[in-house]
Amino acid sequence: MSSEKRTQGGAAGDSTFVYVTFIRATPQALWTALTSREFTERYWFGMHHECDWQRGSSWSLRFADGRIADSGEVVESDPPRRLVLRWRNMFLAELNAEGDSLCTIEIEPVEYAVKLTITHCVARPASKFIEKVSEGWPRILSNLKTLLETGEVLMPLVVEGD
Repeated sequence: MSSEKRTQGGAAGDSTFVYVTFIRATPQALWTALTSREFTERYWFGMHHECDWQRGSSWSLRFADGRIADSGEVVESDPPRRLVLRWRNMFLAELNAEGDSLCTIEIEPVEYAVKLTITHCVARPASKFIEKVSEGWPRILSNLKTLLETGEVLMPLVVEGD
């Protein structure tokens, strides 16, 4: 079960995307899936994080070939409950020009599952960055949920030939 809520032009002209899903897993298993390179590569279409997940540490999301897709800083880290990242797109000039965004990841135990809430916001109205993440997060999190619950991803990485 999952639900998605997208809001544009919130408080003070912010653009915000919120995604909530329930996953049959423990908070620790979900935290590990969100922060370990080996697990992330499986559901994030070959991409991986580079970070030690400590407050103040630099963070990057990298393509399989090592190029930086996004980067930023760990603002808050409270395993296995909450992670807040300052996040900036590094590979599309139009998105990079919007500046830093804030991504808050919250994990709450709920009966035999966990509630995962992703809130991604940027301090500008009608953000192209938030438009893009609103397309990406549902695919990524659907893969994550399916992988944790079944051992397989919903949408495997497909490499198209020339």
